[in-house]
Amino acid sequence: MTFEERYGGGRALVFGGSGGIGGALVDRLNRCMAVETLSRSHNGLDVTVEESVANWAGKLTPGYSVIFDATGALEIDGYAPEKSIAAIEPEGMAAQFALNALGPALLLKHFVPLLAEDGPVLFASLSARVGSIGDNKIGGWISYRAAKAALNQVMHTAAIEIGRKRKEAVVVALHPGTVESDLTRKYLARHKSVTPAEAAENLVTVMGRLTPEQTGGFFDWAGERVEW
Repeated sequence: MTFEERYGGGRALVFGGSGGIGGALVDRLNRCMAVETLSRSHNGLDVTVEESVANWAGKLTPGYSVIFDATGALEIDGYAPEKSIAAIEPEGMAAQFALNALGPALLLKHFVPLLAEDGPVLFASLSARVGSIGDNKIGGWISYRAAKAALNQVMHTAAIEIGRKRKEAVVVALHPGTVESDLTRKYLARHKSVTPAEAAENLVTVMGRLTPEQTGGFFDWAGERVEW
């Protein structure tokens, strides 16, 4: 089934719509849905502050078919990915967990009630393959890896709970591949990359194919399951 067949004509909410992937996803979803977007730069939403998240949740009308979390960052407040354990900075690691793990958890807490009560619904959050413990063969990037691994656990646990009440719900973590952006440009040299528009198209294709039987999973841009 295609995304349009499963969710077309419904309403979508995208967090982080001012970013590269988020903005491209908004453009793609606008072809088949009514899309709303929230971001820190455009709306003042701070996903690391519960008051901010709860305040915005209270302003919106329930009934979304799709909620997509495209927030997150590789570098925060000047803290770059560590090359070794010795490079860990407590403030930098805390910032990674606040944005990449706590943020999505707060979005789940306050926005899941805004999902449509009937029909197929989707809540997806951007993760990263480097958050996979089993796939980690080279080390490094400790704080970012750990925060994304925590995000994956949050999504998996939430999917179990949500699935008890919403049998047609799909709750997943998605790896978009290496996407060209200002924040990732310095890390692209050794990796094949795609444009934000290509990433958005890939993600939409995958989301259309995922079923409730796959809820709680971690999938890449091609629809392949990523090991935990």
